[in-house]
Amino acid sequence: MQLRLGTRGSALATTQSGWFADRLMERHPGLKVELVIIKTSGDRFSAEINEGKRAEPGAGAEDGSPDAPNVKAMFVKEIETALLDGSVDLAVHSSKDLPAQTPGGLAIAAFPKREDPRDAFIGRSSGSGIEDLPQGAVVATASLRRQLQLKEARPDLRFVPIRGNVDTRLRKLRKGEAEGLMLAEAGLKRLGMGTVKRRRLSADLVVPAPGQGALAVETRDSGEARDLVAALDDATTRLEVELERAVLERVGGGCATPLGVLARAEDDRVRVWAFWSDAAGKSPIREKLDCPREPAAIADLIETLASRLTGLPHRPPSERSVERPFRDH
Repeated sequence: MQLRLGTRGSALATTQSGWFADRLMERHPGLKVELVIIKTSGDRFSAEINEGKRAEPGAGAEDGSPDAPNVKAMFVKEIETALLDGSVDLAVHSSKDLPAQTPGGLAIAAFPKREDPRDAFIGRSSGSGIEDLPQGAVVATASLRRQLQLKEARPDLRFVPIRGNVDTRLRKLRKGEAEGLMLAEAGLKRLGMGTVKRRRLSADLVVPAPGQGALAVETRDSGEARDLVAALDDATTRLEVELERAVLERVGGGCATPLGVLARAEDDRVRVWAFWSDAAGKSPIREKLDCPREPAAIADLIETLASRLTGLPHRPPSERSVERPFRDH
C-alpha cells in the first residue's frame, strides 16, 4: 500500500514530514509513503515579501508568517483542499500553524509525541541571554506574542521583523542586523541544529504559542489512512495541544493575537501557563492554573482562563462544545 503525504516545500516542513513518514513506515511494514510538495498561498505571500514585491507587514504574526487575519489558513488551505479532493492522503503540520477549527471532512488523526515547546533565544554573542543584551538592543522577531513578553522583562528592547528560513535568519544575526534572535526550540532541534548555542526560555518568561513544539497529522475523517496514522498518536500530547487549541478557539485568537498557552500533563494533574495582551501591550495578563487530569475539570479550566484573560462570560457545562472531551486514549 502507498500513501501520499502533502507537505509544504520548506526545509522544516519536508524534514518534519519525512520524519513522520519514516515512523509510519516503521510502524506498518510494507507501507510506502510518498512526499508530495504543495505550494501554498502563504508561501507565495512570504516569497513576495522576501523579493521586495510586497511590503513587510506589521508585527503581530508568529515568525515567518504574514500578519493577516487569515494567516494560518494561508499556509494550509491548498493542502487541506488536496486532502479533501483525494490528491493526498495525509499532511503533517506544525500544530501552532493550524487554525483552531478543523474543516468538515478532515480530522487530526495523530499528534506524535511533542518536542520541546519552549521558545529559544540566540544571542549574536555566542551563548548570551536576554539579561546580557546592552541597553536598547535590537531583537529579531516578528511575533507580537514574543515581543510583548520580552518587553515585560526588558522594556528597553527594540524589535525588528525577520523572514527567511532558519539558516537565513542566523546569517542575518551574524551580520549584525540584530543582537538577538527568537525561534522555536522544536524547529531548531528538528533541523539538527544542536550546535547552535541558545537559551531555552521558561514559560514563566515567555509562554509559547498554542500547539508549539507539536506536530499535527491531518487526514480525511474516515478511511484507512486515518486508521494507520492514529497508531502514532500520543495521548498526552493530544490532551495538551487540544487544551491549548480550545483556549485559542474560545478567545477567538488568530495568528496576529498575542496569545500564549502551554499545557503540561504530568501524572494526574494538568498545569497551564497563559499570556494575553492587547496589541499595544498596555494590559498584559498572565495566568498559571492547574487542575485534575479529568475532562470536566479541564473544560472548566478553559472557561476560567478565557474569562480571566479576556473577560468572556464563564459558560455553564450545558453550553460548552463537546468536540474536545480531553480523554486520554
